[in-house]
Amino acid sequence: MPELPSQVALESDAYVPGMATAGVAGGVQGLAGRLPASGLVSKKGGIGITFWICGGWVLFMILLAVLASVLPLKAPNFQDYSSVNIGPSARHLLGTDDLGRDLLARIIFGSRVSLVIGFAPVLIGLVVGGMAGLLAGYRSGPADTVLNAVSFVLLAFPALLAIMVIETFWKPVTLLKLTIMFAFVSAPLLFRVIRATTLSFASREFVVAARATGAKTSRLLLRELLPNVLPAAVSFALIGVAIAIVLEGSLAYLGLSIGLPTSSLGNIINDGVNSNNLSLNPYIALWPSLYIFLLLTALNLMADRLRSYFDLREVSL
Repeated sequence: MPELPSQVALESDAYVPGMATAGVAGGVQGLAGRLPASGLVSKKGGIGITFWICGGWVLFMILLAVLASVLPLKAPNFQDYSSVNIGPSARHLLGTDDLGRDLLARIIFGSRVSLVIGFAPVLIGLVVGGMAGLLAGYRSGPADTVLNAVSFVLLAFPALLAIMVIETFWKPVTLLKLTIMFAFVSAPLLFRVIRATTLSFASREFVVAARATGAKTSRLLLRELLPNVLPAAVSFALIGVAIAIVLEGSLAYLGLSIGLPTSSLGNIINDGVNSNNLSLNPYIALWPSLYIFLLLTALNLMADRLRSYFDLREVSL
């Protein structure tokens, strides 16, 4: 008599919670009881000090932006005409711009716009596009075909061009409108990533075993598939945050982002490279550019480390 699947030796580094354990007759029960829930195992070792350093730096930037109003900073739009275009000093740690405004205050207050535009739309896209991708990848069928076609159509338009077109018909530009527009262009990307990852797991043995034990669709999606799809989604979402921040800076450079007097990192840089400011006072463009560079570097390193840490390999059967 041939051996049942439960008699096959499994090699695994760790047991992943969420395995199907309800009893059914024959080999399905043995397979469900011994197979790791994801069918995959992560590499040994911790996530690494680089991830925590970068995460701490991003958290520090977020805290500065959130607490900007209570920090001992000058008003970002206060014009000190006795200190115009000066370099870093004890009075103005990062110097001032061509109107005597403190650059440190403007960068910290301006980072609020960039951080909201970076994180909020990606979070919305992760929820909306992610749930659609999870359902489409699991169920397939006509709904998957329609959603897949819609995502292809939306992705056919470059993100920057799509936002510029939407802005043309939806003025004036506000932070809420920008957030919605960025979420609109990020959702299809996250949909495709999560759908593709879900497809790779939907037919795995641990999902088949859970379905055979009578698990409901909600349990299959939330307990079996979601924990396995989430690492790839979060890693890609961090890259999406970095891209959104760059896009906002590009829009600000074109004069299509948040209008003055509200400061954002993008329009501070734009102000620094216009009207010969770059030759007279390079600090106006230097400091916000360095801020964006450090933020994006930290986000990219975090995403890369997450991808490496959850670089899952097949279980040897």
